[in-house]
Amino acid sequence: MTLPAKPIAARGKPPSSDVLIIGIGCSAGGLEALEKFLRNVPPDSGMVLVIVQHLDPLHVSALPGLLQRFTRMPVVEVEDGMAVEADRVHVIPPNKDLSLLHGRLHLLEPFAPRGLRLPIDFFFRSLAEERQERAVGVILSGMGSDGVFGLRSIKEKGGLTLVQEPASAQAESMPRCAIEARVADIVAPAEVLPQRIMQFLRHPAGLPQQGTAVDGDALSTLDQVVILLRERSGNDFSLYKSNTLYRRIERRMAVHQLATMKDYVRFLRSNLQELDLLFKELMIGVTNFFRDADVWEALRTKTIPELLARNPDGKALRAWCAACSTGEEAYSLAIVFKEALETLKPEARFTLQIYATDLDPDAVDKARKGQYPDNIVADVSPERLARYFVPEEGGGYRIAKAIREMVVFATQNIASDPPFTKLDLLTCRNLLIYFGPQLQKRLLPLFYYALNPDGLLLLGSAESIGNFGHLFTPENNKARIYRRLDQSLPVTGLDFPGRPTHEAYPPIEAAQAERGDKLGLLTDHLIQQNWAPAAVLVNANGDIVYFSGRTGKYLEPAAGETNINIHAMAREGLREALTGMVRKALKDLQPICLNGLRLIDSHGSTQIVDVIVQAVDKPDALCGRVLIVFKDVAALPRRRTGKKVATEAIETLQQELHQTREALQVTHEEMQTTVEEIKSSNEELQSTNEELQSTNEELTTSKEELQSLNEELQTVNAELQSKVDDLTWVRNDMANLLNSTEIATVFLDSEMRLRRFTTYATRLYKLIPGDIGRPLSDLVTDLDYPQLRTDAMAVLSTLVFKELQAATHDGRWYRVRIMPYRTQDNVIDGVVITFIDISALKQLEAQLIKRGDGA
Repeated sequence: MTLPAKPIAARGKPPSSDVLIIGIGCSAGGLEALEKFLRNVPPDSGMVLVIVQHLDPLHVSALPGLLQRFTRMPVVEVEDGMAVEADRVHVIPPNKDLSLLHGRLHLLEPFAPRGLRLPIDFFFRSLAEERQERAVGVILSGMGSDGVFGLRSIKEKGGLTLVQEPASAQAESMPRCAIEARVADIVAPAEVLPQRIMQFLRHPAGLPQQGTAVDGDALSTLDQVVILLRERSGNDFSLYKSNTLYRRIERRMAVHQLATMKDYVRFLRSNLQELDLLFKELMIGVTNFFRDADVWEALRTKTIPELLARNPDGKALRAWCAACSTGEEAYSLAIVFKEALETLKPEARFTLQIYATDLDPDAVDKARKGQYPDNIVADVSPERLARYFVPEEGGGYRIAKAIREMVVFATQNIASDPPFTKLDLLTCRNLLIYFGPQLQKRLLPLFYYALNPDGLLLLGSAESIGNFGHLFTPENNKARIYRRLDQSLPVTGLDFPGRPTHEAYPPIEAAQAERGDKLGLLTDHLIQQNWAPAAVLVNANGDIVYFSGRTGKYLEPAAGETNINIHAMAREGLREALTGMVRKALKDLQPICLNGLRLIDSHGSTQIVDVIVQAVDKPDALCGRVLIVFKDVAALPRRRTGKKVATEAIETLQQELHQTREALQVTHEEMQTTVEEIKSSNEELQSTNEELQSTNEELTTSKEELQSLNEELQTVNAELQSKVDDLTWVRNDMANLLNSTEIATVFLDSEMRLRRFTTYATRLYKLIPGDIGRPLSDLVTDLDYPQLRTDAMAVLSTLVFKELQAATHDGRWYRVRIMPYRTQDNVIDGVVITFIDISALKQLEAQLIKRGDGA
C-alpha cells in the first residue's frame, strides 16, 4: 500500500541548480534508521531524497512500499532517465548502480551481481561531481565501509556530510568507518539528521563565493583565524588561497550555525577542539589508488621505461611523493614501478626508494599501516589486488610487504621543512591548487633544486609549471609530467625552507614591516646574507631552528626522511668535529673554538673552516639554545720550507687528535647513559611482553567464542529467513483471500485507531496508507452509522459481537459485523469490523414487498 503520488514522468524537467539533493546510504538495519529519518522530514522541505540501500539482486524490492508508511512524500522506485523531483523520495531498484547526470538518475548494470559492490560510493561520487556544494551525503546503519570514499568526494566539493551516531545504529560498521576516516561533518541520531540538514539549508551564505573578491574586513577576520591556527598547530596557512580557506571555514560555520566570521572567531577562541577540527578540515586529502588512471598508465608504459632506459646498467632511483595523504598515491607509484620493471631485462638491477610526506600526522600514521577498506576494489583491478594486497581476516586489505618496503613515510611541512634532494621523480599532485601564487613561486624552484638533471616532476590535472618554463619542459602535457632542464640555478636564488626571507613573513607581519622599518629590515637582511658569517641556531638536541646567511657550503639536506639536525646535515669533516659539542657548550657555558677543520664539499674540494660553538643565555627567548658560527680560513701561502710544512702538519694532526679524543670522551659518556636507559627499557619491555602474552591468550579464547557465536547466528539467520519466506506466502494468501471475498474489512486497535484495511473498505471510507494510526472517527465515510465507534467500544468491553444493517448516503446497504480482535496468545487487542454489501438483497426485498402490497 503506497501513498497516491502525482504522475511520474521519467523525462520530466530536472530541478534548478540550487535545489539540495540528499543521497542516503544504508544496508543492514537501515529500515529502522530510514523510518526515523523520513518521519522527521517535512513533506514540503523542497529537498530531493535519493536512497541507496544494499538490496538482494535476485528479489523484487518491497522497500518503496515499506517507506511509504513513514512519509507523506511520494516514494518511487527509480527508472532510467528519471528526473529528480523536490519533495519526493527516490529509491534504487535491486541489482543496479545509480548515477546522476544533469538532474537525471541513470541506472547502470553492476560489474557483478554478487560479491563486494559499492553502490553508495558510486552514487555519492556522481552526486558530488553533479551538485558540488549543493550535495549532501548521509550514511545510516549498515555493515562494511561503503560510502566512505563517496563522502570524501562530497566533502572535497564543499558539500555537507552527515553520519548516524554509531550507538543508535543497529549495524555501526558503516557509520564508524566514516567517522574514523574523518569525513563526517555532523554525527547525530537518525531522527535528528533532517533537522541539521534543514539548518544547513537555511544557513545564510555569509562568505564570498568562489572567484569573488574578498574585502578588507573579511581579510582581517581571516587573518585572525590563521593566527589562531598557527598558535594551536604550529602551521602557517597564510599563504593558502583565501577562497580555499573560506570554503573550509564556511563548512564549519554551517555546522555550528554561525552567521558571521566574527562569530566564528569568538567560537574558536573559546573552543580549542574546534581549532583542531578546522585544522583537520584543511588537511582533507582526497585521494585514492590510481587516481586519474590515464596518468598512471602513461607512467607505466612510457615515462618510467624511458627513465630506466637512461641507466642501462641499473641504478638505485629516488622519488619523493609530497602531500601523500593516507599513502594511496605513494603505493600506486611503487606498484606502477614494479610493473614497468617487469618489462626490462632480468639482469638490469633497479630499485626505487620512495619518500612520502604529509603535513597531517594522522594521515601519515594510517599510510604507514598500509591497511585499506574493501572499497579499494573500485579503483584497484583484480589482478593488482591479488598481487600487491593481502586480504585481512576482519575485512579490508593490507599492502604487500614488497611494496610497503619501497616507501618511507614522514611528517613534513612542505612550505617550511627542507626538501629531499637528488631525486629522479617528484610527485606533488593536487596540492599547488590550494596555495597562493607566492607559495607556488617558492615551491617550483625548490622542486627544481630537489631533482636530478632530467628528473621528472608530476603535477595534478589542474596544475602547471606556470612561468617556470626555463626550469622544466613538458614531457607529457596531458598527464602533467615535466622534465627538469639542466639550467644553472644558484642556491641563493632559492627560498630555502627554514631560511628567513622577507617574503616568508605572514601577510599580517609583512604589512607591519612595510608600515615600519622596511628599509632597515631590508638593509640588515642584505648585510646578513652577503657579509655576515654563516651561522645556525640549534636546540639542545641539535635540531636547527634558524638559518643565518649562506649555510649551503657547510650543510646539506640528508638523504632519507626529513631531518634538520645539525649532525645529519653537516658536511664531511665538520660532522665528526661537532659530535658532542652542543651538549658540552650547554654544560660549560663557554665558547668552544674548533679551528682549522678541513671540510670537503660535494665536488671533493677542501675548505679550511673555523667553527665557534656558543651556548646562548640571553635574551630569554633564546635561552637553552646554541649558536654555531662558521668562518672560512684563507689558504696558507704555497712557498713554505719543508720544516715548516712538517711542523704545521704535526700541529694539525695534534689538533685533530685532541678534537677526536674530546669527541670520543663525550660519545663514551653518552653511550653509558644510553646503556642504562636501554637496560631500564628492556625491563619494561619484558613486563609488557608478559602482559601481551596474557592478552593474546585471552584474545584467542575470545576468538573461539566469537566463531562459535557466529555459527549460531548463521543458523538463527537461516531459520529467520525461512520464517520470513513463510510469512510472505501467508501474507500473500491472506491478501488474496480478503480480496476474493469482496468484503470490506477494517481492523482497529484498542484505542479505536486504524490498524489495517482491505481494498474494498475504500468504497465506504476515504482511506489512504497514511491514515493508518488515525482514529476511525476522524475519517470521512459514506455510511450512515454515527454510533459505530460506540458499538465498537461496547464489543471491546463485553466481548460480545454485534451485527446490524446500515445504509449509505447514496442508497447502498451493508451488513455490519463487529467482532473482538483476538491474537494467537488469546489476548483481545482491538476489534474487526466487516461490511458485507447487501444492496441487491434489499432491492429484492423491496420488490417482493411491493408485489405483496399490489396483490
